Amino acid sequence: MNSIIFVCLGNICRSPLAEGIAKKIAEEKNLNINIDSAGTGDWHLGEAPCNNSIKVAKQNGIDISTFRARKVTKEDFEQFDLVVALDDSNYSDLQRMGATNLVKLGEFGYDGADVPDPYFFNGFDGFLEVFKMVDNCVNNIFQIKFDN
Repeated sequence: MNSIIFVCLGNICRSPLAEGIAKKIAEEKNLNINIDSAGTGDWHLGEAPCNNSIKVAKQNGIDISTFRARKVTKEDFEQFDLVVALDDSNYSDLQRMGATNLVKLGEFGYDGADVPDPYFFNGFDGFLEVFKMVDNCVNNIFQIKFDN
């Protein structure tokens, strides 16, 4: 396995956090892995991650400010060995698009729970909680899928 893509709804908060965390882990472990993120929707194409995601990532030593939102494509399912959905809705959308190499991030630390959209989850504290959840799950993915 040498590639992974994280997918949420708009690709401006949860999936960029997952991408940033994964890139930091890969760098620390000196792994050559293609890591990306995307959204199932197209509302934020070309936009940077939201300010709170940039802030919480920066507080944890990760710079995601240069990332830009894009929409997931069917070609991504061929290019990436693992497609990681951030919640049930994204998972269902990705299944309908034909993704077969699909898992849900919460399966790697939260009994399959959705990673909640921090926009609707407790202000900036929500972003802190979502970061912790994503960080835990992404670290677990690397232990299970990439530490061989």
